[in-house]
Amino acid sequence: MKIIKPKTKLTLLLLSSLTMMSNVAIVTMLPQLGAIFQDIENIELLSRLMITLPSLAIAIFAPVLGHFVYKFGKKQSAIVALIVFSLFGTAGFYLDTIYEILISRFFFGISIAILMIVNTSLIGDYFKNEARHRFMGLQSAFISIGGIVFIMGGGYLSDINWRYPFLIYSLGVVVLIFVLRYLQKYSNNIENQEDDEHLLDHNLWYIYLLAFCLMLVFYILPTQMPFLIINVFEASGTLTGSIIATAFIFNAIGALSFAKLKKHFEFSRIYLIGMAIIAIGFILIGNVADVHYFFVTSSIMGFGGGILMANITTWMLSVAHQTKRIKSSGYLTSALFIGQFFSPIISHPFVKYFGIKDFFIVYGVLLLAIIVLFSIKEINKKR
Repeated sequence: MKIIKPKTKLTLLLLSSLTMMSNVAIVTMLPQLGAIFQDIENIELLSRLMITLPSLAIAIFAPVLGHFVYKFGKKQSAIVALIVFSLFGTAGFYLDTIYEILISRFFFGISIAILMIVNTSLIGDYFKNEARHRFMGLQSAFISIGGIVFIMGGGYLSDINWRYPFLIYSLGVVVLIFVLRYLQKYSNNIENQEDDEHLLDHNLWYIYLLAFCLMLVFYILPTQMPFLIINVFEASGTLTGSIIATAFIFNAIGALSFAKLKKHFEFSRIYLIGMAIIAIGFILIGNVADVHYFFVTSSIMGFGGGILMANITTWMLSVAHQTKRIKSSGYLTSALFIGQFFSPIISHPFVKYFGIKDFFIVYGVLLLAIIVLFSIKEINKKR
Protein backbone atom coordinates (compact mmCIF):
# COMPACT_ATOMS: atom_id res chain seq x y z
CA MET A 1 0.00 0.00 0.00
CA LYS A 2 1.43 3.34 -1.01
CA ILE A 3 2.13 5.76 1.86
CA ILE A 4 0.39 9.10 1.39
CA LYS A 5 2.41 12.09 2.51
CA PRO A 6 0.81 14.48 5.05
CA LYS A 7 1.09 17.43 2.60
CA THR A 8 -0.73 15.36 -0.03
CA LYS A 9 -3.50 14.64 2.49
CA LEU A 10 -3.66 18.35 3.29
CA THR A 11 -3.92 19.14 -0.42
CA LEU A 12 -6.88 16.76 -0.77
CA LEU A 13 -8.54 18.42 2.22
CA LEU A 14 -7.97 21.91 0.78
CA LEU A 15 -9.52 20.77 -2.50
CA SER A 16 -12.49 19.51 -0.49
CA SER A 17 -12.92 22.90 1.14
CA LEU A 18 -13.47 24.53 -2.27
CA THR A 19 -16.17 22.17 -3.50
CA MET A 20 -19.56 21.43 -1.97
CA MET A 21 -20.18 24.68 -0.07
CA SER A 22 -18.28 27.18 -2.24
CA ASN A 23 -21.57 28.56 -3.59
CA VAL A 24 -22.46 29.99 -0.19
CA ALA A 25 -19.81 32.74 -0.35
CA ILE A 26 -22.35 35.02 -2.04
CA VAL A 27 -25.47 33.88 -0.20
CA THR A 28 -25.70 36.84 2.22
CA MET A 29 -25.69 39.39 -0.59
CA LEU A 30 -28.59 37.73 -2.48
CA PRO A 31 -31.35 39.69 -0.69
CA GLN A 32 -29.60 42.92 -1.83
CA LEU A 33 -29.97 42.02 -5.50
CA GLY A 34 -33.70 42.80 -5.39
CA ALA A 35 -32.88 46.48 -4.82
CA ILE A 36 -29.79 46.60 -7.04
CA PHE A 37 -31.53 45.00 -10.04
CA GLN A 38 -35.09 46.10 -9.20
CA ASP A 39 -35.98 46.66 -12.86
CA ILE A 40 -35.24 43.02 -13.75
CA GLU A 41 -38.31 40.79 -13.92
CA ASN A 42 -38.28 37.78 -11.54
CA ILE A 43 -35.15 39.06 -9.80
CA GLU A 44 -36.11 37.17 -6.62
CA LEU A 45 -35.89 33.85 -8.46
CA LEU A 46 -32.83 34.94 -10.48
CA SER A 47 -31.02 35.86 -7.27
CA ARG A 48 -31.53 32.32 -5.96
CA LEU A 49 -30.25 30.95 -9.27
CA MET A 50 -26.94 32.69 -8.52
CA ILE A 51 -26.48 29.94 -5.95
CA THR A 52 -27.92 27.02 -7.88
CA LEU A 53 -26.88 27.67 -11.50
CA PRO A 54 -23.40 26.28 -10.80
CA SER A 55 -25.21 23.21 -9.46
CA LEU A 56 -27.03 22.83 -12.80
CA ALA A 57 -23.72 22.97 -14.69
CA ILE A 58 -22.29 20.32 -12.39
CA ALA A 59 -25.36 18.12 -12.72
CA ILE A 60 -25.24 18.26 -16.53
CA PHE A 61 -21.51 17.88 -17.07
CA ALA A 62 -20.23 15.80 -14.14
CA PRO A 63 -20.78 12.39 -15.83
CA VAL A 64 -19.07 13.62 -19.03
CA LEU A 65 -16.27 15.31 -17.10
CA GLY A 66 -15.43 11.96 -15.54
CA HIS A 67 -14.17 10.88 -18.97
CA PHE A 68 -12.15 14.11 -19.22
CA VAL A 69 -10.50 13.42 -15.87
CA TYR A 70 -9.74 9.83 -16.86
CA LYS A 71 -8.15 10.92 -20.16
CA PHE A 72 -6.08 13.88 -18.96
CA GLY A 73 -5.18 12.64 -15.50
CA LYS A 74 -6.34 13.73 -12.07
CA LYS A 75 -3.59 16.19 -11.24
CA GLN A 76 -3.73 17.94 -14.64
CA SER A 77 -7.52 18.12 -14.43
CA ALA A 78 -7.33 19.67 -10.94
CA ILE A 79 -4.89 22.34 -12.19
CA VAL A 80 -7.18 23.35 -15.07
CA ALA A 81 -10.23 23.33 -12.78
CA LEU A 82 -8.59 25.59 -10.18
CA ILE A 83 -7.68 28.16 -12.84
CA VAL A 84 -11.29 28.18 -14.10
CA PHE A 85 -12.56 28.28 -10.48
CA SER A 86 -10.57 31.42 -9.71
CA LEU A 87 -11.28 33.15 -13.04
CA PHE A 88 -15.04 32.65 -13.21
CA GLY A 89 -15.61 32.63 -9.45
CA THR A 90 -14.35 36.20 -9.14
CA ALA A 91 -16.17 37.35 -12.31
CA GLY A 92 -19.08 38.82 -10.34
CA PHE A 93 -16.70 41.44 -8.99
CA TYR A 94 -16.26 43.09 -12.39
CA LEU A 95 -19.19 41.98 -14.61
CA ASP A 96 -22.06 44.45 -14.98
CA THR A 97 -25.35 42.66 -15.69
CA ILE A 98 -27.15 39.95 -13.77
CA TYR A 99 -27.19 37.75 -16.87
CA GLU A 100 -23.41 38.01 -17.39
CA ILE A 101 -22.87 37.03 -13.78
CA LEU A 102 -25.25 34.08 -14.14
CA ILE A 103 -23.30 32.83 -17.18
CA SER A 104 -20.03 33.10 -15.25
CA ARG A 105 -21.60 31.09 -12.43
CA PHE A 106 -22.38 28.32 -14.90
CA PHE A 107 -18.71 27.97 -15.93
CA PHE A 108 -17.72 28.24 -12.28
CA GLY A 109 -19.87 25.18 -11.65
CA ILE A 110 -18.00 23.14 -14.25
CA SER A 111 -14.74 23.73 -12.37
CA ILE A 112 -16.31 22.51 -9.12
CA ALA A 113 -17.50 19.33 -10.85
CA ILE A 114 -13.95 18.48 -11.96
CA LEU A 115 -12.53 19.19 -8.50
CA MET A 116 -15.09 16.96 -6.80
CA ILE A 117 -14.52 14.06 -9.22
CA VAL A 118 -10.74 14.29 -8.80
CA ASN A 119 -10.94 14.57 -5.03
CA THR A 120 -13.47 11.79 -4.44
CA SER A 121 -11.78 9.31 -6.77
CA LEU A 122 -8.33 9.99 -5.24
CA ILE A 123 -9.69 9.30 -1.76
CA GLY A 124 -11.06 6.01 -3.07
CA ASP A 125 -7.62 5.24 -4.51
CA TYR A 126 -5.56 6.16 -1.46
CA PHE A 127 -7.69 4.87 1.45
CA LYS A 128 -9.56 1.68 2.30
CA ASN A 129 -12.10 0.51 4.87
CA GLU A 130 -11.67 2.10 8.34
CA ALA A 131 -8.98 4.52 7.09
CA ARG A 132 -11.40 5.67 4.41
CA HIS A 133 -14.20 6.18 6.94
CA ARG A 134 -11.94 8.36 9.07
CA PHE A 135 -10.64 10.38 6.13
CA MET A 136 -14.15 10.91 4.71
CA GLY A 137 -15.21 12.32 8.07
CA LEU A 138 -12.16 14.59 7.99
CA GLN A 139 -12.92 15.58 4.39
CA SER A 140 -16.52 16.49 5.22
CA ALA A 141 -15.20 18.51 8.17
CA PHE A 142 -12.92 20.45 5.81
CA ILE A 143 -15.87 21.05 3.48
CA SER A 144 -17.60 22.57 6.50
CA ILE A 145 -14.53 24.67 7.35
CA GLY A 146 -14.54 25.91 3.76
CA GLY A 147 -18.21 26.78 4.20
CA ILE A 148 -17.37 28.74 7.35
CA VAL A 149 -14.66 30.74 5.56
CA PHE A 150 -16.91 31.39 2.57
CA ILE A 151 -20.04 32.35 4.52
CA MET A 152 -18.30 34.44 7.21
CA GLY A 153 -16.11 36.21 4.68
CA GLY A 154 -19.03 36.70 2.31
CA GLY A 155 -21.26 38.04 5.08
CA TYR A 156 -18.67 40.58 6.21
CA LEU A 157 -17.82 41.68 2.66
CA SER A 158 -21.48 41.92 1.58
CA ASP A 159 -22.03 44.58 4.27
CA ILE A 160 -19.31 46.67 2.56
CA ASN A 161 -20.27 46.10 -1.07
CA TRP A 162 -22.38 43.44 -2.78
CA ARG A 163 -19.55 42.69 -5.26
CA TYR A 164 -16.83 41.97 -2.70
CA PRO A 165 -17.90 38.41 -1.75
CA PHE A 166 -16.93 37.23 -5.25
CA LEU A 167 -13.28 37.98 -4.42
CA ILE A 168 -13.25 35.08 -1.94
CA TYR A 169 -12.99 32.69 -4.88
CA SER A 170 -9.43 33.88 -5.48
CA LEU A 171 -8.56 31.34 -2.76
CA GLY A 172 -8.48 28.88 -5.64
CA VAL A 173 -5.04 30.29 -6.53
CA VAL A 174 -3.72 29.36 -3.07
CA VAL A 175 -4.97 25.78 -3.41
CA LEU A 176 -3.50 25.64 -6.93
CA ILE A 177 -0.03 26.15 -5.43
CA PHE A 178 -0.57 23.16 -3.12
CA VAL A 179 -1.78 21.00 -6.01
CA LEU A 180 1.24 21.88 -8.15
CA ARG A 181 3.67 21.06 -5.34
CA TYR A 182 2.15 18.26 -3.31
CA LEU A 183 -0.56 16.31 -5.17
CA GLN A 184 0.86 12.85 -5.83
CA LYS A 185 0.07 11.21 -9.13
CA TYR A 186 -1.87 8.02 -8.72
CA SER A 187 -1.08 4.89 -10.70
CA ASN A 188 -3.77 2.30 -11.42
CA ASN A 189 -1.14 -0.33 -10.60
CA ILE A 190 -1.30 0.55 -6.91
CA GLU A 191 -2.61 -2.47 -5.07
CA ASN A 192 -5.92 -1.46 -3.64
CA GLN A 193 -8.00 -4.41 -4.60
CA GLU A 194 -8.87 -5.32 -1.01
CA ASP A 195 -12.16 -3.40 -0.86
CA ASP A 196 -13.85 -6.31 0.89
CA GLU A 197 -16.23 -4.47 3.17
CA HIS A 198 -19.04 -4.91 0.61
CA LEU A 199 -19.41 -6.77 -2.62
CA LEU A 200 -18.30 -4.29 -5.25
CA ASP A 201 -21.12 -3.09 -7.46
CA HIS A 202 -21.67 -1.31 -10.77
CA ASN A 203 -25.28 -0.23 -10.30
CA LEU A 204 -25.40 2.51 -7.67
CA TRP A 205 -28.66 4.21 -8.66
CA TYR A 206 -30.07 3.99 -5.11
CA ILE A 207 -27.07 5.90 -3.69
CA TYR A 208 -27.40 8.57 -6.38
CA LEU A 209 -31.12 8.93 -5.58
CA LEU A 210 -30.42 9.30 -1.86
CA ALA A 211 -27.68 11.85 -2.62
CA PHE A 212 -30.18 13.86 -4.67
CA CYS A 213 -32.72 13.79 -1.81
CA LEU A 214 -30.02 14.81 0.68
CA MET A 215 -29.15 18.01 -1.18
CA LEU A 216 -32.78 18.73 -2.03
CA VAL A 217 -33.37 18.98 1.72
CA PHE A 218 -30.08 20.27 3.13
CA TYR A 219 -29.58 23.07 0.60
CA ILE A 220 -32.67 24.81 1.93
CA LEU A 221 -30.34 26.09 4.66
CA PRO A 222 -28.20 28.39 2.45
CA THR A 223 -30.92 29.22 -0.12
CA GLN A 224 -33.86 30.08 2.16
CA MET A 225 -32.40 30.87 5.59
CA PRO A 226 -30.79 34.22 4.58
CA PHE A 227 -34.16 35.48 3.35
CA LEU A 228 -35.80 34.48 6.63
CA ILE A 229 -33.06 36.00 8.81
CA ILE A 230 -32.52 39.22 6.81
CA ASN A 231 -36.03 39.97 5.51
CA VAL A 232 -38.10 38.82 8.51
CA PHE A 233 -35.70 39.50 11.41
CA GLU A 234 -33.84 42.39 9.70
CA ALA A 235 -30.41 40.99 10.59
CA SER A 236 -27.20 42.24 8.99
CA GLY A 237 -25.17 40.25 6.48
CA THR A 238 -22.48 39.73 9.11
CA LEU A 239 -24.93 38.28 11.67
CA THR A 240 -26.57 36.13 8.98
CA GLY A 241 -23.18 34.86 7.90
CA SER A 242 -22.31 34.04 11.52
CA ILE A 243 -25.51 32.05 11.97
CA ILE A 244 -25.00 29.97 8.84
CA ALA A 245 -21.31 29.57 9.66
CA THR A 246 -22.39 28.04 12.98
CA ALA A 247 -24.24 25.41 10.97
CA PHE A 248 -21.00 24.58 9.16
CA ILE A 249 -19.07 24.32 12.43
CA PHE A 250 -21.51 21.66 13.60
CA ASN A 251 -21.47 20.19 10.10
CA ALA A 252 -17.79 19.47 10.74
CA ILE A 253 -18.57 17.94 14.15
CA GLY A 254 -21.24 15.74 12.56
CA ALA A 255 -18.82 14.63 9.85
CA LEU A 256 -16.16 13.71 12.40
CA SER A 257 -18.78 11.70 14.31
CA PHE A 258 -19.50 9.57 11.24
CA ALA A 259 -16.66 7.05 11.76
CA LYS A 260 -17.93 6.27 15.28
CA LEU A 261 -21.53 5.90 14.05
CA LYS A 262 -20.39 3.56 11.30
CA LYS A 263 -19.04 1.13 13.92
CA HIS A 264 -22.60 0.64 15.21
CA PHE A 265 -24.95 1.31 12.26
CA GLU A 266 -25.13 0.46 8.58
CA PHE A 267 -25.16 3.18 5.91
CA SER A 268 -28.95 3.15 5.42
CA ARG A 269 -29.64 3.56 9.15
CA ILE A 270 -27.17 6.46 9.43
CA TYR A 271 -28.94 8.14 6.51
CA LEU A 272 -32.28 8.00 8.36
CA ILE A 273 -30.69 9.29 11.58
CA GLY A 274 -29.13 12.26 9.77
CA MET A 275 -32.38 13.13 7.98
CA ALA A 276 -34.34 12.96 11.24
CA ILE A 277 -31.94 15.45 12.85
CA ILE A 278 -32.40 17.83 9.90
CA ALA A 279 -36.20 17.48 10.08
CA ILE A 280 -36.16 18.45 13.76
CA GLY A 281 -33.94 21.41 12.87
CA PHE A 282 -36.48 22.58 10.28
CA ILE A 283 -39.35 22.48 12.77
CA LEU A 284 -37.36 24.43 15.35
CA ILE A 285 -36.31 27.06 12.77
CA GLY A 286 -39.96 27.75 11.97
CA ASN A 287 -40.68 28.39 15.66
CA VAL A 288 -37.84 30.86 16.31
CA ALA A 289 -39.01 34.16 17.80
CA ASP A 290 -35.63 35.75 18.49
CA VAL A 291 -32.94 35.93 15.79
CA HIS A 292 -30.23 34.66 18.15
CA TYR A 293 -32.00 31.31 18.57
CA PHE A 294 -31.01 30.60 14.97
CA PHE A 295 -27.54 29.79 16.29
CA VAL A 296 -29.10 26.77 18.04
CA THR A 297 -31.33 25.62 15.19
CA SER A 298 -28.59 26.03 12.59
CA SER A 299 -26.29 23.91 14.76
CA ILE A 300 -28.81 21.06 14.71
CA MET A 301 -29.21 21.31 10.93
CA GLY A 302 -25.47 21.43 10.41
CA PHE A 303 -24.77 18.40 12.61
CA GLY A 304 -27.25 16.27 10.68
CA GLY A 305 -25.90 17.44 7.35
CA GLY A 306 -22.32 16.61 8.35
CA ILE A 307 -23.24 13.02 9.18
CA LEU A 308 -25.12 12.65 5.90
CA MET A 309 -22.40 14.02 3.62
CA ALA A 310 -19.69 11.78 5.07
CA ASN A 311 -22.10 8.84 4.95
CA ILE A 312 -23.25 9.16 1.33
CA THR A 313 -19.77 9.57 -0.18
CA THR A 314 -18.25 6.74 1.86
CA TRP A 315 -21.24 4.55 0.97
CA MET A 316 -20.58 5.10 -2.73
CA LEU A 317 -16.83 4.44 -2.44
CA SER A 318 -17.45 1.24 -0.45
CA VAL A 319 -19.56 -0.39 -3.18
CA ALA A 320 -18.17 1.17 -6.38
CA HIS A 321 -15.71 -1.02 -8.25
CA GLN A 322 -12.17 0.39 -8.19
CA THR A 323 -12.07 0.58 -11.99
CA LYS A 324 -15.27 2.66 -11.98
CA ARG A 325 -14.43 5.17 -9.24
CA ILE A 326 -13.99 8.17 -11.57
CA LYS A 327 -17.27 7.37 -13.33
CA SER A 328 -19.10 6.69 -10.05
CA SER A 329 -17.70 9.90 -8.52
CA GLY A 330 -18.97 11.81 -11.54
CA TYR A 331 -22.48 10.42 -11.19
CA LEU A 332 -22.52 11.03 -7.42
CA THR A 333 -21.36 14.62 -7.99
CA SER A 334 -24.12 15.04 -10.58
CA ALA A 335 -26.78 13.68 -8.23
CA LEU A 336 -25.70 15.93 -5.35
CA PHE A 337 -25.79 19.06 -7.45
CA ILE A 338 -29.04 18.22 -9.23
CA GLY A 339 -30.43 18.25 -5.70
CA GLN A 340 -28.80 21.61 -5.04
CA PHE A 341 -30.22 23.09 -8.24
CA PHE A 342 -33.78 21.89 -7.68
CA SER A 343 -33.85 22.68 -3.95
CA PRO A 344 -34.89 26.38 -4.29
CA ILE A 345 -37.02 25.67 -7.36
CA ILE A 346 -39.10 23.05 -5.55
CA SER A 347 -39.20 24.89 -2.22
CA HIS A 348 -39.97 28.37 -3.63
CA PRO A 349 -43.69 27.73 -4.39
CA PHE A 350 -44.15 26.35 -0.84
CA VAL A 351 -42.41 29.40 0.58
CA LYS A 352 -44.78 31.68 -1.33
CA TYR A 353 -47.84 29.69 -0.24
CA PHE A 354 -47.07 29.12 3.46
CA GLY A 355 -44.75 32.05 4.14
CA ILE A 356 -41.11 31.43 4.90
CA LYS A 357 -41.50 30.67 8.65
CA ASP A 358 -44.37 28.21 8.30
CA PHE A 359 -42.62 26.64 5.32
CA PHE A 360 -39.85 25.34 7.59
CA ILE A 361 -42.39 23.81 9.99
CA VAL A 362 -44.43 22.13 7.23
CA TYR A 363 -41.29 20.85 5.48
CA GLY A 364 -39.87 19.50 8.74
CA VAL A 365 -43.07 17.69 9.77
CA LEU A 366 -43.45 16.18 6.29
CA LEU A 367 -39.83 15.02 6.25
CA LEU A 368 -40.09 13.52 9.75
CA ALA A 369 -43.26 11.63 8.77
CA ILE A 370 -41.50 10.12 5.73
CA ILE A 371 -38.53 9.05 7.90
CA VAL A 372 -40.85 7.38 10.44
CA LEU A 373 -42.60 5.46 7.64
CA PHE A 374 -39.29 4.23 6.20
CA SER A 375 -38.02 3.31 9.68
CA ILE A 376 -41.13 1.25 10.39
CA LYS A 377 -40.80 -0.44 7.00
CA GLU A 378 -37.15 -1.29 7.71
CA ILE A 379 -37.99 -2.70 11.16
CA ASN A 380 -40.75 -4.89 9.70
CA LYS A 381 -38.38 -6.21 7.03
CA LYS A 382 -35.95 -7.44 9.68
CA ARG A 383 -38.60 -9.31 11.65
